[in-house]
Amino acid sequence: MKKLLLATGNKGKILELRALLENLEAEILVPEEIGLELQVEETGKTYAENAAKKAKAFAKASGLLSLADDSGLEVAALDGAPGIFSARYAPEPGATDADRRAYLLQQLKKFPKPWSARFSCTAVLASPAAELHLTNGICNGMIISQERGEHGFGYDPIFLIPDMGMTMAELKMDEKNQISHRARAIKRMIPMLLSYL
Repeated sequence: MKKLLLATGNKGKILELRALLENLEAEILVPEEIGLELQVEETGKTYAENAAKKAKAFAKASGLLSLADDSGLEVAALDGAPGIFSARYAPEPGATDADRRAYLLQQLKKFPKPWSARFSCTAVLASPAAELHLTNGICNGMIISQERGEHGFGYDPIFLIPDMGMTMAELKMDEKNQISHRARAIKRMIPMLLSYL
């Protein structure tokens, strides 16, 4: 069976990606399972640059087809921030997801509601021969000031999907994987994955 490496150590992402890729006839691996320890600095200026850096580095180090993504929350009132800095948004070192959500809400206090926002994701597939394939996905919504829901990670508890009346964190995995930015990017990548596998 062909192998696909998920170029991430993020537990929340791994759960989502494994669920999204469960019907692929491939062995889905994570770096830990093959004894690969690799830290890739996300110094790119776009999601695509960051995802490509990760996918290429993991494909080169492992010799395996590797799938990476980079994503972020873009809030209109903050001119698209935190964007590519979403995972590093709170100023204090060692900040948690909860710290980042609290910091975001603090930044938004001076702006009138509603706070429209979107999640954006770029997925990159890298072959060991350094061939790259890129797809994008977007999910529109708004930021709310009260956290809701127990699922997901990151900014999910304060990201409301108006059509559903629920936050991303209130959705079960199969529901999230119908509409999320990551799901949309990965679903667009499936034909390319199938061509390799």
